[in-house]
Amino acid sequence: MDENKITKRNLWTFPLGTIGRDMVYNLVTSYLLAFVLFTKSLNSAQLGVITIIMIAARVFDALNDPIMGNIIERTRTKWGKFKPWLVIGILSTSVVIYLTFNVKLRGWPFVIFFGVMYFLYSITYTMHDISYWGMVPALSSNADRRNQLTARATLFAGIGGLSASALIPMLTTGENAIGGNAITAYGVIALVIAILAPLFLAITVFGVKEIRNYDTEPVPPVSFQKIWSTITGNDQLLWISLILLLQQIGNGIVLSGIGQTYIYVEFGYEGGFFSLFQIVGMAVTGFLMMFYPAISRRLQRKRFMDIMLIVSAIGYAIMLIPSLLLSKGAASLMGYDLKFVLVTIGYMLANFGQYGFYLIMMISVMNTVEYNELKHGTRDEGIISSLRPFLTKLASALTVAIAYLTYVTFHILQYTNGISDLETQANENIITEAVKNQKITELLQGVVPSQSQGLLLVMTILPFILLFLSYILYKKHYILDEPEYDRICRELEARKVGAKQG
Repeated sequence: MDENKITKRNLWTFPLGTIGRDMVYNLVTSYLLAFVLFTKSLNSAQLGVITIIMIAARVFDALNDPIMGNIIERTRTKWGKFKPWLVIGILSTSVVIYLTFNVKLRGWPFVIFFGVMYFLYSITYTMHDISYWGMVPALSSNADRRNQLTARATLFAGIGGLSASALIPMLTTGENAIGGNAITAYGVIALVIAILAPLFLAITVFGVKEIRNYDTEPVPPVSFQKIWSTITGNDQLLWISLILLLQQIGNGIVLSGIGQTYIYVEFGYEGGFFSLFQIVGMAVTGFLMMFYPAISRRLQRKRFMDIMLIVSAIGYAIMLIPSLLLSKGAASLMGYDLKFVLVTIGYMLANFGQYGFYLIMMISVMNTVEYNELKHGTRDEGIISSLRPFLTKLASALTVAIAYLTYVTFHILQYTNGISDLETQANENIITEAVKNQKITELLQGVVPSQSQGLLLVMTILPFILLFLSYILYKKHYILDEPEYDRICRELEARKVGAKQG
């Protein structure tokens, strides 16, 4: 098969595979805490332990992710070094998420079970996540093709994430909940996603063709020293890791559960509100996913970041300022509460800017592979690519800690536990779905403005501060801009030609 046909096939079969994976990621990252809050009725100590578990699992990933990257680097099979781990990882992840969302335990037994499952999720998701993104440098070394692969993969990742974001709230909360309650609904949704994820990833496993230059290289030993030296010996990798972590913490605060809880306590316990909030907020990122390769050919990354920072600033201002001045139900627009419309439009703009940053970070991490090869003579794609999912997952755990502190500070647990008790009663047929919804509406009428405004402040001010910090650090410390990356690629190519002639 000629190179053009391989490239075209890779440009479709690689991105399609991540749709189901990102349904899994969205389910766990955006809705696991909501599942816990609204179905398990935990006290502050139990929720605190769950928060610690989630953070500890991400610290564990500090070792697990690079080790997995090192294991991938050592893998040599007739299917390549990535595909075996894609298969093992996605199948085991599906089992874990099904069990997690279908357990009937409550209280401390649930906390213990949660701890076991969450650590297993960390291990199994890492297997296929590092394998998947680690394939990008092995599919093309051409900068434009790599931009296309990354942009398309993030496009289809967005499709998977957006599908989950749109459907999960509607099908678990309010009148359209599957089975009439959140407990049944989450169990069914987890089963469906557990089936879809391996089916989508099979498209990548059976479809992509790698550039398998590594087959001629000696198998590197499993070495903590190698992992450590690769990470610490690459100054650009260290800087972009810190920058990505800050950006991802800020970007994840809304989806950590705080945004969902804010929408429910401010506008009513109806999944359609949060679904619309997310659909509008995330759909606009499709523009970047589709057109970023074209944009990158005309606009350098650092200039693009200037524009994205301004867009995000405007978005957070629209979310915050009018919403603090307007009372709920004071005015309407197109049949919706004007306050809800402004929060949603503001989030759309803020998320547009955040996603622009994320695309730049993704490519910036990948480009440190060639920088590493220039400095040390080895690409170490598996180890380098392992840092991106580690940082993303660490950020998601830290946002859970932020959410926990927010709930405790503004006394939100009394409302989430009340909802959880009513969901349980509906699940056990003690009360009807209609009675459940009525009692939840009455419960949420007790929320005072200072509580809902506190949630809003956390989901606007803190994300922008972290985004601004990442912007300053990137502009000051990341040197692998387009001209420098092209220069490195030319030098590496010249070295290879010289080695052949010598």
